[in-house]
Amino acid sequence: QVQLVESGGGSVQPGGSLTLSCAAAGSTFRSYSWAWYRQRPGKERELVARATRVGYVEYLDDVKGRFTISFGGDKSSLQMNSLKFEDSGVYYCNVAKEFGTSLSDFWGQGTQVTVSA
Repeated sequence: QVQLVESGGGSVQPGGSLTLSCAAAGSTFRSYSWAWYRQRPGKERELVARATRVGYVEYLDDVKGRFTISFGGDKSSLQMNSLKFEDSGVYYCNVAKEFGTSLSDFWGQGTQVTVSA
């Protein structure tokens, strides 16, 4: 069973930066993709950024140019710059592991990001 442990959340003022990190443990299977989702108060969980090992990267329109996803081995990070009030929420990391020809998703426990003056 793959376990994801997140870190790096916290409180920051608008315009500030935070880096979220996620580490996977418990599997030697290759990671096909890493992604970060968030759930803002009263909203559904949404994809913020996703990157695959074959070079595909996508971002939520609102975070393009401000957030950067990276990964290597069994770790991923989300660099968040120029944070806005509306970026507040719980951020979840996700990894899709390759098991033969199928993929299985695993999730972190979530980390709170609060942007406030």
